[in-house]
Amino acid sequence: MKKAMLVMCAALGVTLSFSSCSKDPLKDMTEEESRIYVTNYDDSVNFSSYRTFSIVDSVAVATNTNERRALTDYDKQLIQDVTRSLEARGYTRVDRAAKPDLAVNLTRIDNTYSAVYYNPGYWSGIGGYYDPFYWGFPGYGYYWPSYYQVYQQERAVSIDMVDLKNPRNNQLVAVWNAMLRGSGVWNVSNVNSMVSAVFEQSAYLKATNN
Repeated sequence: MKKAMLVMCAALGVTLSFSSCSKDPLKDMTEEESRIYVTNYDDSVNFSSYRTFSIVDSVAVATNTNERRALTDYDKQLIQDVTRSLEARGYTRVDRAAKPDLAVNLTRIDNTYSAVYYNPGYWSGIGGYYDPFYWGFPGYGYYWPSYYQVYQQERAVSIDMVDLKNPRNNQLVAVWNAMLRGSGVWNVSNVNSMVSAVFEQSAYLKATNN
């Protein structure tokens, strides 16, 4: 297993000297600097063995009070940017009926009451989440390796990539996950830069070895 984390905060990379007239860099961070992008992937997987993917047609939304699917301007932008990023890595988008190699699930999460470690399987069981039946695997479940853990106490966005090519014991196995956290993660104007950031730190995610 591998995990990567990119913290958009230049202030954390310098030695800090506090005085009565100095600013606190953590309090004076911009919205962009406050965001954190965490990616997990299965390092036993050869991502160049996959050629095709299908992505959900709306976004699952899990909040403190309800579960649903949505297709707001934000959700449309998220679907578009993730699609373009995967296509830029050499993957071909196909309809889910065409038996794609990979499935891409998208979730917006608002768990402001929770401050615990858990894996994405926590929300893969919600009513709005796309279950394996959607991908043509009725009776299957999702499998999330134990290292796919996140710490959640605010709004976040999860991009989950699932292997449809190699199901194991009636389970669809997650092979890559990206968690976007921090201020403005549900702001449509930030979607492009956030998606770009998680793909930039996932250089292994490509359809060819070139």
